[in-house]
Amino acid sequence: MKPENSPEVLLSVRELRIAFDGVGAVRGLSFDVRPREVLAIVGESGAGKSLTARALLGMLPRGATTGGTIAPDLSAHRGRRISLVPQDALSALSPVHPVGDQLAAAVRSVARVSRKEARARAVAALDRVGIPEAARRARAYPHEYSGGMRQRAVIAMATINEPHMVVADEPTTALDEEHRGQVLRVLAERREAVGAALVLVTHDLDVVRDHADRVLVMYAGRLTELGPAAEVLGRPRAPYTAGLLASLPQHAPPGRRLPTLRGTPPAPGDLPPGCAFTPRCPLASDLCHRTEPAPHPVEGRLVACHRWPEVPYPAKELFHE
Repeated sequence: MKPENSPEVLLSVRELRIAFDGVGAVRGLSFDVRPREVLAIVGESGAGKSLTARALLGMLPRGATTGGTIAPDLSAHRGRRISLVPQDALSALSPVHPVGDQLAAAVRSVARVSRKEARARAVAALDRVGIPEAARRARAYPHEYSGGMRQRAVIAMATINEPHMVVADEPTTALDEEHRGQVLRVLAERREAVGAALVLVTHDLDVVRDHADRVLVMYAGRLTELGPAAEVLGRPRAPYTAGLLASLPQHAPPGRRLPTLRGTPPAPGDLPPGCAFTPRCPLASDLCHRTEPAPHPVEGRLVACHRWPEVPYPAKELFHE
């Protein structure tokens, strides 16, 4: 895959492969991240989204083997040039240290400043993400924060050293709708303030529509579709993308059952021959059963599908029971 049409590339991923005991969980994935953009990575559970995000940070689970290239390697500068907003803020924060102390430690890990200066920066960071009475709350422990406040605190920690890139792995999954919206606004404001690119792993296509510049759709460890978010969500060219969109509740025709993607994604060690989506795809042909499609340019995006010209719009009728 050649670099996408952009004068600048902050990070280039080529043929990324991640395996466990020889079984591929991410299989030859290539994409770029551009300065200051929001790149969303979407797909069902098991698609390889979180593994891909953690590979950028050099934080893969023990036992993982990798191939391909990620350039430049920002993982050596974790906390300074690249940082993480995790899904579970309570687990990410130490339960035995005040939140302010943890943010101050993040400052001192990359900058030679006094404890007093680091502490002042920590309080200021909590204040910027909307933590009330930040100086007092800095002395509190994570269990004394609400879920929304904890997620704001990890956003403060991820952005306190003004990284070039922030990776957010399902940052709103455990939150209710009100707190989800608040956290997404804070994340967007802090990303803009420090001028960072954001790689946003999410299953929520409404979040992608509202917040992402581009979207990478993954299935069974591979790229299915990659392009501008408005265009991919507005008129998908891969049947899998179309199925995800058709399954959204707002797309249910009155009086009819909600369209669904039949079946479940295959396990990494039990992939069908050809295209991995074939057993669930209403457009699958003999070619799909024989040959796995490679990503190729389609209408200003990348699509890995043999049958993309035949994906109707809207596509919800394809996925009715």
